[in-house]
Amino acid sequence: MNRTDAMIKPETRQILETLIGFDTTSHYSNLELMAWVEGYLKDYGINSMLIHNEEGTKANLYATIGPEDRPGIMLSGHTDVVPIDGQDWSSDPFALLEKDGKLYGRGTCDMKGFIAICLSYVPQFIESARTTPIHLAFSYDEETGCIGVHRLIEKLRDMPIRPAMCIVGEPSSMQVVTGHKGKRSYRVIVTGTEAHSSLAPQAVNAVEYGAKFVCFLRSLADRFQSEGPFDEMYDITHTTVHTGVMSGGTALNIVPQNCEIEFEFRNLGNHDGDAIIAEIEAYAREVLEPEMKAVMPEAGIEITEETSAPGLDTGADEEVVAFVKALAGRNDHTKVAYATEAGLFQHRLDIPTVVCGPGSINEAHKPNEFVSLDQLELCERFMDRLLERLG
Repeated sequence: MNRTDAMIKPETRQILETLIGFDTTSHYSNLELMAWVEGYLKDYGINSMLIHNEEGTKANLYATIGPEDRPGIMLSGHTDVVPIDGQDWSSDPFALLEKDGKLYGRGTCDMKGFIAICLSYVPQFIESARTTPIHLAFSYDEETGCIGVHRLIEKLRDMPIRPAMCIVGEPSSMQVVTGHKGKRSYRVIVTGTEAHSSLAPQAVNAVEYGAKFVCFLRSLADRFQSEGPFDEMYDITHTTVHTGVMSGGTALNIVPQNCEIEFEFRNLGNHDGDAIIAEIEAYAREVLEPEMKAVMPEAGIEITEETSAPGLDTGADEEVVAFVKALAGRNDHTKVAYATEAGLFQHRLDIPTVVCGPGSINEAHKPNEFVSLDQLELCERFMDRLLERLG
């Protein structure tokens, strides 16, 4: 396919407009969108496998174009988007708007633009993927901690033949991303004892012990920032620790019985996440809880993991990196701080994986989210080169 124009394919724009029209905010279902994709693929004679969540309200989709008895290349993306609540949009977030060389709408950048391009190339994939198959893997609930893709991974693990490599099309400005940080998030429940505030020394103040816990988290963040480990390829070169939510107490004259905290850390690939959480738990068990239980034996701290996504750490000399660099038409590679499903494909399925997709992460999750036509056109050129390799 010889492309000389600077515009995206009409099919890409039409499909993206359709995808944006489905409100797949993570707390809603994505089944209508998946039904549309399933029907679209079926019109080309391609069967899809839907892998639902336990409630049957959401689904992953997996489809193979070409021979099913060979590994091939997997193109992966998530169908859910972040909420628009509280954001000041200048247009309808779920209606595609083109203006000044940009396409606006929730998910245009993160990451329905990539999915639209994958689908628009289905007819060409059918013609070219006669010896090397293309696998499409679209997931749910990535934005809430890469939750949905786990069920897809379970299915892929049981298949006799897995993809030889994976390209996750998260917005990277079409840079080849070989690494990203892992992410773990936790909920903490601090349980103390209520009492009249005049009797505070006889009670266990859950908010105050929660504050001590948060201060310890901050001390870890400061230590990692000053002592490392470091990886200079990241814009934030060290592991980060962050407290996002803290609440507790009912009235000023009541010693609070409960305090709830939500925190996360995003660790470098060479920084052991298990060791980090073990240090945090040791502080709670060995320092804070003995003080609390000395006043009230029932007092304590409960730490529960909410989400966990491993980091991506693909070697620069791996075949998938050279292959995707050739498709992207560039020789450089980078690493990013945000998490994706790529680390799960790498660690859980041992599939060599990189991230490369249209749009800038700086535009994701914001009001008036957009992807530029230039970025989509670069991604289409990427797919053109992929077709040449398949042929």
